Amino acid sequence: MAAAAGLSTSVAALGQPSATAPLPVSGPESLRAHAEAVGLQAGCAVVPQLLDLNVDPSSGSQIGSQDPYTRTVVDQASILVAENAMKWSSLRPTPSTFDFSQSDKLFEFASKCGQLVRGHNLCWHEQLPSWFAATANKDNARDLLTQHIEAVAGHYAGRVHSWDVVNEAVQVSDGRADGLRNSPWLELIGPEYIELAFATAAKADPHAKLTYNDYDIELDTPEQTAKRAQVLLLIRRLHARGVPIHALGIQSHLQATGPLPGAGELNLIREAAKMGLEVYITELDVNTHALAGGPDAQDAAVAAVYKSYLGLVLPEPNVKAVLTWGITDAHTWLNQTRQPWTQRADGARQRPLPFDDQYQPTPAFYAMRKALDSARQPIIPVDITAGPKEAKDPYAPFAVPGSPGVATPPPLAPPKE
Repeated sequence: MAAAAGLSTSVAALGQPSATAPLPVSGPESLRAHAEAVGLQAGCAVVPQLLDLNVDPSSGSQIGSQDPYTRTVVDQASILVAENAMKWSSLRPTPSTFDFSQSDKLFEFASKCGQLVRGHNLCWHEQLPSWFAATANKDNARDLLTQHIEAVAGHYAGRVHSWDVVNEAVQVSDGRADGLRNSPWLELIGPEYIELAFATAAKADPHAKLTYNDYDIELDTPEQTAKRAQVLLLIRRLHARGVPIHALGIQSHLQATGPLPGAGELNLIREAAKMGLEVYITELDVNTHALAGGPDAQDAAVAAVYKSYLGLVLPEPNVKAVLTWGITDAHTWLNQTRQPWTQRADGARQRPLPFDDQYQPTPAFYAMRKALDSARQPIIPVDITAGPKEAKDPYAPFAVPGSPGVATPPPLAPPKE
């Protein structure tokens, strides 16, 4: 297995301290702090029902809530996304009503804790409400989609960092020349549903960064190479037609066994940059269902994937955020989904995330933190009392690479074919 090369890597090389000398992982040693130090956002998917609003972020890492889930989310994440609470089935119990109770809780929590929020998602072929199949038809589908986006994006207008406007619209195996998935939206509206969704979202929330989000576009396998090519063609079409798209979301549900992402994804990120698009790693985790061995083997393999993957993508200047799909193994979807592709032969729980079932940092945490540290030059405070030679803008609090007195790193070499 390609990831197995990481099994022989020492924990020190992954950025993890020895078991006898644990290092702090909160406050200034958190993922949040290390990401912010290099101009990145680090975050996670959350379940709003599990969040305790009784928090006191003003006291630093000492949080009013004693709930470990809440403490970990506050301390580690600068950006949050709802795992399920902002999907159609959660927000829209009937064709004419909306339920914002759980998503409102997420926004209240994030506001209290100084965190950004990603919106996920406005248009997807899955997790549609039970009434949808019997209600939606070719006569009303455009109105249903438009009204939903206007209501939801409008409700949170000005408070969302970025919206996953359209999610998973490409499926090469469906056999269409344009690569689009034969989804209910395609069947009822046609390919123009994608442009409709983006245009409606832009009007409803002109401040959010509008994102196309998809999975299985990371590897250089034939299947993922073909899908990645169709995703690139899709975002190029949208960009060329003046559709308001600002970012590409790469989900990054990776495997502990098999090949790792490489030149193909790097090229996708750089092609997005040519269109002025940001890139977000939106749903990172590592599936260990096919990996032999106990917890230590899982931890080593997962950390090796985090190290390799984040070391590949984070140095790219247009990659602005990395979110894991959950923060703790206690609530990962991989331990809740009863499918063959999530079940381990030994019956053990998976360990795909930076914190384990007991909210202790896993080797993946240290690998992620070290990758963040290595991704960019640190943001260096500027002496704002200095003359114009030291800082052209005396009101700018930070200097970034390329600013006066700050070295600019050499350009990255192009990926090897």
